[in-house]
Amino acid sequence: MTYQYPDTVLMIFCKAPVPGQVKTRLSPPLTAAQAAGIHIELSETTLKRATQGRLCPVQLWCAPSIDDDFFSASAAAYGLALRQQQGSGLGERMHRAFESALATYSHALLMGCDCPSLTGADLEQAVTALRQDHDLVLAPAEDGGYVMIGLNRPCPELFTDVHWGTSQVLEQTRDRIKQLHFRHHELREQWDVDTVADLARYRASLTSI
Repeated sequence: MTYQYPDTVLMIFCKAPVPGQVKTRLSPPLTAAQAAGIHIELSETTLKRATQGRLCPVQLWCAPSIDDDFFSASAAAYGLALRQQQGSGLGERMHRAFESALATYSHALLMGCDCPSLTGADLEQAVTALRQDHDLVLAPAEDGGYVMIGLNRPCPELFTDVHWGTSQVLEQTRDRIKQLHFRHHELREQWDVDTVADLARYRASLTSI
């Protein structure tokens, strides 16, 4: 397959859609099965957007293992390479994914699978920024976190002692970037789907298209 940027890889972190283990903040009012269905819908939307236009190779980084049928079906449908997340915490899993990817590719991006606001144009802007000698690219989120990060070399300091899942993640990451004297580029602010209010916003965005 021919890509616009074959020296760049987009890694997407995704959990198996097991009811009760994904999108738990949507239950109630949704049932665990309905919340898992939302997770599948958001993941498929993300994979479709990531692979449209053949921007760069895409890897689906799976948790807790690659054995779930959803992952094999996604790999077949979208031409993805499957990888197993490794590490005890989110920060370690992210760092080890970058180590793996950057052993093969010159540039790597990592994102989740529940950010419907991130467009194909955003992805291309992120790739371009890395190729223009920025050390890091970041897509900040409204909730104080970020939905995507990109690097040209592994950097464990960015993923150590971060309060993951809190509103401090973005601020802590920006502080690390300053300490490391990185030249970085930030995309426009994004939003992801975690809460019932986020879900309503997502539904409204679909009807406005």
